Amino acid sequence: MKEVFRDVEDHMKKAVEHLHHELKTLRTGRASIAILDGVQVEYYGTPTPLNQVANLSVADAHMITAQPWEASMIGPIEKAIQTSGLGLNPSNDGKLVRIPIPMLTEDRRKEMARKAHDIAESSRNGVRQARRDGNDQLKKMEKEKEISQDDEHRGFDEIQKLHDQYIGEINSVLETKEKDIMEV
Repeated sequence: MKEVFRDVEDHMKKAVEHLHHELKTLRTGRASIAILDGVQVEYYGTPTPLNQVANLSVADAHMITAQPWEASMIGPIEKAIQTSGLGLNPSNDGKLVRIPIPMLTEDRRKEMARKAHDIAESSRNGVRQARRDGNDQLKKMEKEKEISQDDEHRGFDEIQKLHDQYIGEINSVLETKEKDIMEV
């Protein structure tokens, strides 16, 4: 039974980790290097993550800078950021790519909050699925007489406690991200 609990908890942890990873890529109106995590730059014919071809840093609350390790990469870096769908418009001075982070409009903030809700709901579904799988394993174990009905019910209760804990964590993370997004 402990193995079932371990598996269930591992799946629930992965759902929460996925939530954290996905929410990092949402813009909040403040500069964060994490929003560039998905940007791929064409590096000698190979799509390469931006952070592997340039040194990224946050200059101030509304500016990210990218210093390419090779001067020839300035053009491809600019192009990759422009075509990334993030709505960013970089510029360069020949040595450094400046990426201004524009202030979010109210409509854009609401759209980002909706997207955060969708991501959180996806994570909640992952937690629910882990609970369902764990409960199914317990039912199967009881049916095959590996555990008693009392153990099965205690197992259901334990899995439900894990479920409630991780759903609460997801809700807390979402609430924090929503505040970041809606702050002006």
